[in-house]
Amino acid sequence: MARPGPRGVYILSTDITEEAQARAALAQTRKRELAAQLTSGLAHDFSNLLTIILGLQDRLARLPLGPQAQEMVGATVAAARRGGRLLDRLAAISGPRALRPGAVVLPVFLDELRTLATPSLPAGMTLRVVCEAGLERPLLLDPGALQDSLINLILNARDAMGAQGAITLAARAVRDTWLEIGVTDTGPGFSADALGHAFDPFFTTKAGAGSGLGLAMVFDQTQLAGGTVRAANCPEGGARVTLRLPLRPARTAPARLILLVEDSDEIRAGVREMLVALGHSVIEATSAEEALQLAGMPEIDLVLSDINLPGGHTGLALAERLRAAGHRADLRLMTSLPPGDALRARAAAQFALLAKPFGAAELAAFLAPVEAA
Repeated sequence: MARPGPRGVYILSTDITEEAQARAALAQTRKRELAAQLTSGLAHDFSNLLTIILGLQDRLARLPLGPQAQEMVGATVAAARRGGRLLDRLAAISGPRALRPGAVVLPVFLDELRTLATPSLPAGMTLRVVCEAGLERPLLLDPGALQDSLINLILNARDAMGAQGAITLAARAVRDTWLEIGVTDTGPGFSADALGHAFDPFFTTKAGAGSGLGLAMVFDQTQLAGGTVRAANCPEGGARVTLRLPLRPARTAPARLILLVEDSDEIRAGVREMLVALGHSVIEATSAEEALQLAGMPEIDLVLSDINLPGGHTGLALAERLRAAGHRADLRLMTSLPPGDALRARAAAQFALLAKPFGAAELAAFLAPVEAA
């Protein structure tokens, strides 16, 4: 009879909780990196598309169109710029927002704003725009941030009044130092609590229907531009929010010969049209190699290049090479790369940089920066 062998079970137990957590975290990080790459690529392509749209609309605006067609062009431009600001918000997840000042003709800007905001108001509500005489000259403002702020204030006024009422948007100069823009409504006005906390993040009087970030955003954007915001009740009833921004005239750039470097035929054509309309002469290149051949022309005053170019050299490498060679031209770059991109950050640290999408006003301000105070 065989002797029975040892009986029992040998169990080797290893705690892999931390390893599983690390793998899950790594997988999540890779998903986020992939999402960031996809977002960056989409933002780049969409910025280029919006630049083409803005260029075409700028050309349309110079044609002898009727009032209704001009209004449609203005609304299209406003919508395209709003799309660009949505890209900025998307990019702001990975970096802080920077000012994007441009030459703004305030009466035209406010008229476009009225066209953009009116469809959001109920039938029994009116929006009136009043712009003081003397503000027809181009001013240096961030049109995107200002439009976002004013639309936010208009929609807040709408929500406060309900189905009917009147909103007045009025702009005036204060002692040739400040641009004051007030949004007034005929609603019930601010409560004492709202006046004390109106600009606090997450404070809302909309009982869960609002995020409480609208007025906080207005406050932050206005402060970033060097201005102030004030909320008050009107003696005759209703509420008023007033923005004060530095009143800075935009300079006009002298006519120059510009070497434009852009590989996209559509974008290059749009930017060329804008430059010519601003009084400049333009020669074109589609790559850094072609630009280097043309850069030998002694008459070139400015080189404006996209960062992303075909071949072995970027627009940044082109600008660095021209600067190292002592080229006399003003060297500037443009890009549709998002703010968090490393190549864009390197370029912005060395050269003036114009973010896409942009229209003629933004391009004019970029070519003619404000004088130092």
